[in-house]
This record gives sequence, C-alpha cells and structure tokens, in this order.
Amino acid sequence: MEIISLTQDKSKMNASFIIKKIDPTIANTLRRMIIEEVPTMAIEDVEIMKNNSVLYDEIIAHRLGLLPLTTDLKSYVVKSECKCEGKGCARCTLQMTLKSKNGMVYASDFKSKDPKVVPAYPKTPIVKLLKGQEIELVATAELGKGKDHIKWAPCMVWYKYKPIINITQANIKDPEAVVKVCPKGVLEVRSGKLEINQKKLMLCNLCAACADEAPNSIKLNEKDDEFVFYIESFGQLKAKEIIVTALDMLKKELSVFEEALNTMK
Repeated sequence: MEIISLTQDKSKMNASFIIKKIDPTIANTLRRMIIEEVPTMAIEDVEIMKNNSVLYDEIIAHRLGLLPLTTDLKSYVVKSECKCEGKGCARCTLQMTLKSKNGMVYASDFKSKDPKVVPAYPKTPIVKLLKGQEIELVATAELGKGKDHIKWAPCMVWYKYKPIINITQANIKDPEAVVKVCPKGVLEVRSGKLEINQKKLMLCNLCAACADEAPNSIKLNEKDDEFVFYIESFGQLKAKEIIVTALDMLKKELSVFEEALNTMK
C-alpha cells in the first residue's frame, strides 16, 4: 500500500492511497467492507415529548437519524453482538436529550451522556423555533452497520485504476497548449518539454483531453493491478480508523470462512 494523502482534521477527514497487485474483485470487496461493515453510531429511536414547531415529529426524527455522531468503537458493540441480546444497555446504546425554546436549534444543543459520542458537526441546523414554540425529546443512539441502513455508513469510498501517461516529446509542437487543456493540472512544462507533475498524477481521470490535443504524442492507459482508493469520511470516524477497521473486519470474515471450510467433510 502507498499512501497518497491523509487528512485528519475535524473539518476534513479524507484519505487516498494505492493498493498494488490486486484485481477488481479484491478492490470491490474492500470498498464494500468499508461501506457496509465498519460500524458507527447513529440515532435509531426518538421519543418526542414536546414539539409545536413547523416540522412534524416524523420529519424531525428522520433528520436526527441522519445526524453524523462521533463514534468510539472501543466502548460500544453492535446490538446483535451485545450480552444484553438486543434489549439495549449502556454497552450498545446511548441516550441523548434535546430541550430548546425559541430560535434556531442546532446539533450542538444535544446533551449526550457520553462526551465521546456527540454530533460531528455542531452547527448542523435541526429546526427553527418561533416565539412560543419549543421542542423536547430523548434520542437513543446505537452502533450499526451500513448494510442495514445508510445512516451507519462511515464514508464515501471509490476507486479507479492507476493512470498511466506516456509522452513522446519529439512530436509535441506546442506543450503549453497541451498543459492548458488538462482540467486536473497533471501536466506541466519544464525546460521547454512537456512533463508529468508526479504529485498530481493520481488526479488524472483519463479524460483524454491532452491526447486529443497531441494525438501522436500522448498515450493513456491504466495499470490493471494497481488501484487508487479515495475515502471521504462523514465525520463519525477518522479515515485511518475506517481503513484499519475495514481490514480487521475482512480478516475476521475470512477466518470464519476458513473455519467453515475446515468443518466440511
């Protein structure tokens, strides 16, 4: 694996990396593990005691369900794997309360019993209350997986083949014109020659604009056993934690499969 970039600040938790010597089957397996198997916290049940805002109870509950919550994987387990057998306990669920009058209600107005599990984006608006209006509710968050509902998915993840650009300098009449047509800024001119900006090479999406400008000088291709992955976290987990957890989940699934094979006669 080769890391291209890794951003872990609170406002932007992204990552991009290259995995070598694999095929599309393995690449897609990893993508699905990240989306479907990496657990995160999300609000599952909402008990509304008071609500005379312009939004119906169902709309507010739906908005809360899609609210990204920071997740502590060490402190919680999925309900189906909990010792309480899905009844709900402090090990698999968390209660959060919201009580507000007048003005805009933000995600930061939630009171959580666990400081490690709070709205990832505090300034997310929930509802605007007019004079005399109020809202009071208790929300129950639990650990879940994206395969059960997209609200538990930790990120956006996609991949592509590693791009290959071959340049024949002899036939390039106007290198500056070729540079201008590239929408990603992958090409540059150095010492009068058209060169590849290696720092931006992975941004190439093989649009072929450069090849159209210099058809006899530039050839585009793909490395069919190297994949460039991109991850954009929704805020529940950092990109690095998502990748590591997905790999651990994949190892676990393979171990279960191996055990099943060994029991076959």
